[in-house]
Amino acid sequence: MHYFSCVATKLHCEGVSVEALARKHGTPLYIYSQSTLSHHFKKLDTAFAPVEHLICYSVKANANLAILRTLAGLGSGFDIVSGGELQRVIAAGGEPGKCVFAGVGKTEEEITFALQRGIYCFNVESEPELARLNRVAARLKKTAPVAVRANPDVAAGTHAKITTGTYENKFGIACEKVEGVYERASRLKHLRLRGLQMHIGSQITTVEPFEQAVARLAPLALRLKDRHGIEFFSAGGGLGIVYQPALESGAAKWWETAAAADILTSQRYAARLLPLVKPLGLRLLLEPGRFIVGNAGILVTRVEYVKRTGKKNFVIVDAAMNDLIRPAFYEAYHEIVPVVRRRSQSLATDVVGPICESSDCFCKDRILPRVEEGEYLALLSAGAYGSAMSSTYNGRPLAAEVLVNGNRAAVVRERQLVAALWAGEKIAPWLK
Repeated sequence: MHYFSCVATKLHCEGVSVEALARKHGTPLYIYSQSTLSHHFKKLDTAFAPVEHLICYSVKANANLAILRTLAGLGSGFDIVSGGELQRVIAAGGEPGKCVFAGVGKTEEEITFALQRGIYCFNVESEPELARLNRVAARLKKTAPVAVRANPDVAAGTHAKITTGTYENKFGIACEKVEGVYERASRLKHLRLRGLQMHIGSQITTVEPFEQAVARLAPLALRLKDRHGIEFFSAGGGLGIVYQPALESGAAKWWETAAAADILTSQRYAARLLPLVKPLGLRLLLEPGRFIVGNAGILVTRVEYVKRTGKKNFVIVDAAMNDLIRPAFYEAYHEIVPVVRRRSQSLATDVVGPICESSDCFCKDRILPRVEEGEYLALLSAGAYGSAMSSTYNGRPLAAEVLVNGNRAAVVRERQLVAALWAGEKIAPWLK
């Protein structure tokens, strides 16, 4: 379930009015439900209880310290892709020993920092990376724990910009070459062959691609266990969420649809993977991000103008593509609902932001309830890759963020001050 609901005509996050938060803290405003975060983590954790496992939340989905602290308190590990993300995890109280470090371009500085902090494993993308890890670990007189990311050449059927599991992508090593890589890596004295990893993409809403990829790699994992003593198999992340409801029938129905679909997806995911991973006798790692945090957040925006032409109805809001880039970048769908529903009349509407780009558009010709200047809209399912991908394009400060727990709400990221946009810049001496 999700802890957003309509009470009478007003949208609430848990026990707090979204409208009240918007009036108090201004807009654009990200609002997160702590109960939803906790619920989704526990749901996945329970589903895989029959095997030893570790859930490593994918920090890139949403790296707010309050989000990370909530998950660390639940026992979560973390999937990181930079030294900066590892520092965030540590600042939030997470354990480096529960962190896996992914990414194709790890620098020597990042590797050094991660080894000094004692991370659980590096998910390795290439043989040159193995050589670098061995070299850095030797210099530090340490042993680097590694797991090769095997590319199973499985098309996940997701957006082209977020698919990672085919040979056309930059990620991982072709599965038929992995055993040779492990043989060569086993001769590098400062590496510990700890596991095998895969990741086939993001926002995958069917179980079949995961099942196909795990089935393809399971025999390989067994051979590596027998030959090199690996201790874990990682099925990666990528489990998707419901963004678009089956029926366009308002916020309450949207949440009912999303909640039901998520419960079914979690159960089906575990039911189909467990028979494949149980016989391995290996610890299972999962690296979800969006599944845990996606539906735990919304972006609230204020209507600045309503512009009606002969052919179009434009609702111009104060949020923009710099605040939530997914619609512009991925052509992504986000359900949009009035924070307070005042009218029954609906009409085809374009919801657009103030940035001077035609792509600064959240929806086109969508049937939405009529709204007027000064009212608020909520863009749902904005918890993942919303604030995390935001920018200051067009001189726009980063939005504030609020975490709600029951009837309590706290600002967990202050709205950026305009002067902070150029705080690190300097005028060249010859220009003074």
